[in-house]
Amino acid sequence: MRADRLLQILLLLQNRGRLTAPQLAAELEVSVRTVYRDVEALAASGVPVVADRGPSGGYRLLDGYRTRLTGLTGEEAESLSLAGMPSAAAELGLGSDLAAARLKLQAALPAELSARVLRVQERFHLDAPAWFRDAEPVPHLALVAAAVWEGRRLRVHYRSWRGEARRELDPLGLVLKGGIWYLVAAAGGEVRTYRVSRLLGAEALDEAAERPAGFDLAAHWAESARRLESARYRAEARLRLTPRGTMLLPLQFGAVGARALAAAGPPDREGRVEVTLPVESTALAVTDLLRLGTEAEVLGPPELRAALAATVTALAARYGPTG
Repeated sequence: MRADRLLQILLLLQNRGRLTAPQLAAELEVSVRTVYRDVEALAASGVPVVADRGPSGGYRLLDGYRTRLTGLTGEEAESLSLAGMPSAAAELGLGSDLAAARLKLQAALPAELSARVLRVQERFHLDAPAWFRDAEPVPHLALVAAAVWEGRRLRVHYRSWRGEARRELDPLGLVLKGGIWYLVAAAGGEVRTYRVSRLLGAEALDEAAERPAGFDLAAHWAESARRLESARYRAEARLRLTPRGTMLLPLQFGAVGARALAAAGPPDREGRVEVTLPVESTALAVTDLLRLGTEAEVLGPPELRAALAATVTALAARYGPTG
């Protein structure tokens, strides 16, 4: 709405000082011509907007002028919980609300504190998604988020590794982990986790969702993550690493590799160390350990060593000299 945009221009000028028409247009995602019209409307309503000419010119408010129109709407107040994650707010449909809320909060601060907030925004940025992975399409995220907030039951069409299924869920919360959205919901008397990108369809029902008494989303997620990790790593691999291998291990295996290194003993005369690395299974460990190349030697268990030797032998036969 134009009234909201006029207020945003006013707050931008109050918070940041002089801004050019192209800068305002970029902030508001409108044309420069629209900015010209909006600034004229502000001036006509009595707001002392000053237009400075020249290469370093732009629009600014008359010195000493400050607006008190900083009240937050309900949507803007809700969006503040995602203030450190603008991309997540945008995916939930709260991007514009978050931008407006931040402007209003900054306008309400004393000049010194406002300058400190702006400095933090200029120098720190949170980018939640992992490297080298495109963002997953989540076409049903906004509907799911609304059902979570309003406490309404969901009917979903879901695709898992077992196949496709249709079921009704009592949504309990949304979690953003590594750039991936997960829905925590009750189904059949159990609390389960669903990857939102795997929803093929979703419909919010008129029925109220049943929420377990005292349910704590953060505590449930922490416990689920702990159980998942303990169930995931069912075996161990004993490795001897070269100095370069010790650098590669945490890069290839993340926190699990870093913990294995931290628990390792001192290096031998050649700088090699022995580590015990948790692995999911023999088959998966063979694939993962091949990434370390000759910088790691598998000492055990015997079945993993034999499986790796068989794989390397097969690769050598395939890529060895012919004829």
